[in-house]
This record gives sequence, C-alpha cells and structure tokens, in this order.
Amino acid sequence: MIGATEIKRGDILDIDGAPWEVTDVAVQTPSARGASMLVKVKTRSLRTGQSLARTYRGNETVDAADCEKRPVQFLYRQDDEFAFMDMGSYDQFTLRHETLGDAAGYLTDGLELHSLLYNGEVLNVELPVTVELEVVDTAPAIKGATAQAQLKPATLETGIEVLVPPYLTTGERIKVDTRDGRFVERAKS
Repeated sequence: MIGATEIKRGDILDIDGAPWEVTDVAVQTPSARGASMLVKVKTRSLRTGQSLARTYRGNETVDAADCEKRPVQFLYRQDDEFAFMDMGSYDQFTLRHETLGDAAGYLTDGLELHSLLYNGEVLNVELPVTVELEVVDTAPAIKGATAQAQLKPATLETGIEVLVPPYLTTGERIKVDTRDGRFVERAKS
C-alpha cells in the first residue's frame, strides 16, 4: 500500500486485480478551506494497453502491484514475435510486437534488459535508458552549416528513424535515449 501523494510516474498499481503502469500524475490543491488535496493519475494496462484515469484524495492509499523485475537478454525477432531469455533460469519466452510497442525499435541481438513479471507472467520488458545503434542511412554531412544547430534524419539498424547532427555519417554508432527517441551522443569506440 502506498499513499496517493507518493504515487509517481512509472509505478505499477494493482487496480481491480490487474497491473496498471502510471504514465502521468498531477496534484491539485483546492483553494477552498477544508477541501482535500486531489491526485489525478493516468495509467496504462500492462495486459491490454488500455488507458485509465483515476482521481484519489490525498489521504487515500492505493495497492502497489506485486511485480518482479528479472534480467533478460534479447535473442532474435521472428515475424511479429520477439524472443528473450531469462538470465537466471535460462528459460525462453516471446512477446508480440503489440505488447512491446515502441520498445521493439530499440532491440538488438544480445541486448540485456529487464522483464516485468506479475504473478509469474511476463508482461513486458524495460529498456535501458540509452542503447547503442548503428546509422545505416543518412544524408551526407553538410559543410559550413554550423551557424545554428540543424538536424537531419537518420535510419538506424533496427529500422527506426531519429534526428541526428549534420556531422554524422552512415556506418557510425550512436547512443539513443529510449524514453523519447532522441540522439544522445556518438558511441565511444
């Protein structure tokens, strides 16, 4: 049990016996005397992907979902299914593209990440904050265009497209932020 005022983005709540991930939290303090603080929470079902908005009073408590995170390794992709291996038990499992969502664009062979288990069932995987990917296609470097920061599109080895600085060329490895898909820096050799 956690207090409504302690809920933060990324927490997993147990709502009606199912796990829901908190995607947004807003705290509202009414100006009327005697009115209690309100915590508005937006969540996403880890099973179905549905969205749900709930409002709690500041003094209410909420059930936290009993979830476990385990280290896993991405093995391969076959059509719309992605295969992973649990690093502790060496058990293999697959997740569908719909379950992974945008995370599928950051998976490369051998990538180590964490799986999210709820009552022994793997619901999803949690990516590292940054991943290293190779640029497979981008426009040539723009000479003399350094007066202001300009970005150009680049296609990465997994098929996703990100905006990169003009000095990057095809074949370079870069770090990408998995939370918002932004270029972070060149990968260190």
